[in-house]
Amino acid sequence: MTRFTVNNQPVEYRMAADTPLLWALRDASNLTGTKHGCESGDCGACTVDIDGKAVRSCTVAIGGLEGSFVTTIEALSRERSHPLQQAFLAANIVQCGFCVPGIIMTAQALLRTNRNPTEEDVRRVLTNLCRCGIYPRLVDAVLQAASIARGDETIAPTPRPDADPAEAARDVPALAPPPPRR
Repeated sequence: MTRFTVNNQPVEYRMAADTPLLWALRDASNLTGTKHGCESGDCGACTVDIDGKAVRSCTVAIGGLEGSFVTTIEALSRERSHPLQQAFLAANIVQCGFCVPGIIMTAQALLRTNRNPTEEDVRRVLTNLCRCGIYPRLVDAVLQAASIARGDETIAPTPRPDADPAEAARDVPALAPPPPRR
């Protein structure tokens, strides 16, 4: 049995100590935001935060995590209020979405340690693979998230997909009228 904390909840996995964290999260904890990609640590789809560091969960056995703190994409914000969620939604980053949880977890670890990253910092850290090719917008979104986290800018919240349409419409600020036609 292995005991550690996942998303601020103590867990005890009754699985073999050599079970990859990816499978413990997905199969035993039903945390399916952590994606199964390559199983070799190359793609980054399974990235989670372990004790403040971005780690590819397919490469880590649960037996070595005793006493650790693991954070998955599910723990960032259900209300979409995390700066990375806000910036990704505002920039319309997501295409297929498969790689995005791992990218966000990698970026949040960067922003935790570097509140003012450069474009080069972002490119160096984000080695996650994306088949849709979101890279140009991705760097800008991470830099914008850093700005939001520092309080330099704000973005109107995006309604959750399961929100009541009438309620969601009330939460979106009214757009300015278009300029008059000449």
